[in-house]
Amino acid sequence: LAVGVGEAANFVAYAFAPATLVTPLGALSVLVSAVLSSTFLNEQLNVHGKIGCILSILGSTVMVIHAPQEEEVSSLESMAEKLKDPGFIVFAVCVLLSSLLLIFVAGPRYGQSNVLVYVLVCSAIGSLSVSCVKGLGIALKELFSGKPVLKEPLGWMLLVCLVICISIQINYLNKALDIFNTSVVTPVYYVLFTTAVMICSTILFKEWQHMVLDNVIGSISGFLTIVSGIFLLHAFRDMPFTPNLLPLFLQPGRADLHPPWSSADRHQSCQHQPLLPSEDKGSQSAEEEE
Repeated sequence: LAVGVGEAANFVAYAFAPATLVTPLGALSVLVSAVLSSTFLNEQLNVHGKIGCILSILGSTVMVIHAPQEEEVSSLESMAEKLKDPGFIVFAVCVLLSSLLLIFVAGPRYGQSNVLVYVLVCSAIGSLSVSCVKGLGIALKELFSGKPVLKEPLGWMLLVCLVICISIQINYLNKALDIFNTSVVTPVYYVLFTTAVMICSTILFKEWQHMVLDNVIGSISGFLTIVSGIFLLHAFRDMPFTPNLLPLFLQPGRADLHPPWSSADRHQSCQHQPLLPSEDKGSQSAEEEE
């Protein structure tokens, strides 16, 4: 039920906000999962994970402030015009051809040794599924407003394409998770999927066309900050971080190991150490006594 409610909310977000903003903010689900699992399941959240959570929050805030504005698409007719754009058609054909090459050519050869093969398939197909979600969101808004959307063939075509795209995504994401560690697959998939969605939305909805330079730099900086946070949260998740890894002056209880030079029992410096070994020093003192 929780997953269903979350996906429904994500679906609504795509209908009312730019995909370039909604997709990167999906990183917050990773952050919330990490915090809740640490609280209720007693899973370890080390210093790297906490820093990653902070970076994800900061990057999400920056992206919200500098969010792009997509071209207004209020009906299925305008959505159909967007889908007929030559730039999007070229992008969709390139995505399909590259996915077929990855599945049938690169997959049997490198799928077991390279994490990028199956994750690239999920990311590329995922960018098309987001476009389908946007179209279905527009169709639902028209349906609730009383328009005869069910008679439009475009809505049903988008629904069929969405089911196919999601099925391919789940299939190859599970293959990647079966072969490689989750801490490797999750950050790589997030980065590639978000990048593909941003490229697709830029081509389809012209989200970056009227943005000023400040907002472009802010959006890219926020996205890279989220990527850094997700990387720290997952890549070092299984790495124990103990106080022994800290520098000596930061370790608790280590401050008294090196007393100040003004104390009476301070250690001699390296410049005042005897040149002879301890055994030679003992024999030399015996000779002096004789």
